[in-house]
Amino acid sequence: MGWLIRTVVTLAVLAILGLGIGYKWLEIQFDAPGPLDQEQILVVDPGSGVSAIAARLKDAGLLKDPIIFRLGVRLENQARSLQAGEFLIPARASARQIMEILSSGRTLVRRLTVPEGLTSREIMDLVAAADALTGNAPEALPEGSLLPETYHYQRGDSRGELVGRMQESLQAALAELWPQRAEGLPLKNPEEAVILASIVEKETGVGGERPLVASVFYNRLAKGMPLQSDPTVIFALTKGKAPLGRALTRQDWKVDDPYNTYQNTGLPPGPIANPGRASLEAVLRPAESGYLYFVADGQGGHAFTKTLAEHNRNVQKLRRLRQQQSN
Repeated sequence: MGWLIRTVVTLAVLAILGLGIGYKWLEIQFDAPGPLDQEQILVVDPGSGVSAIAARLKDAGLLKDPIIFRLGVRLENQARSLQAGEFLIPARASARQIMEILSSGRTLVRRLTVPEGLTSREIMDLVAAADALTGNAPEALPEGSLLPETYHYQRGDSRGELVGRMQESLQAALAELWPQRAEGLPLKNPEEAVILASIVEKETGVGGERPLVASVFYNRLAKGMPLQSDPTVIFALTKGKAPLGRALTRQDWKVDDPYNTYQNTGLPPGPIANPGRASLEAVLRPAESGYLYFVADGQGGHAFTKTLAEHNRNVQKLRRLRQQQSN
């Protein structure tokens, strides 16, 4: 009888030792670096169980043996913690690291940068082309209703929701900046600020010039002079649906359209693009100057002048410079 007890005890000890060795082996394999040689995006569909996720990891080349992942996840009691979504898996990630990433819910954050000065049609084209969004981009959005900046989103977010955030961002910016505007500005409401900011945005891409450009337009408005902004004429011709595709001509300045600021005084009836925050700030806190004219200086900026005679001399300089550059 004694021999039987000793045998049972021996077998039990061997089993325990075997389990211990097996667990240690599994732990080593679970923590071992994976085969992935560079970071990779992994998409886990909603409702995926451990086995389905393990199979996807194997197919994507993130793991050599899906069984290691399945056993490790279950031994760590994390089977119900794995989440759906889009994840960035680093190179050489172990099965344990992948489990922790999927359990954390730290899904991949994508970004869409909307440059300042685009028309609403151009911004909707960017939204339509953005990866991993769902649904269609809205149609026929008003000009000047979106705030250009960088927007973050996740796979599965809708294009309509993203555009809604762009609209909300503009309203939030106006709610912040409008009360801080300089005194005495000839603007009736925030909508007129957007109109003028859209013109400033299209006139210069030099940040430091925006307040000066705004001052020129305010000085012209105060004197009853037309704004004479070429970008407004381009918008009169295209309505923001497509680029003009050619240089403006003197004949274009005569087009009969309310957006043509060569033929009409005051502000045009609406924005000609979507201005960024810096242009909104420039319009609401303009520089103080006596300038009435500006023209490109050929160096990427503009030359500002107070008299027409000075302006005409700068125009001639620009023409000579461009002629030299073309020769």
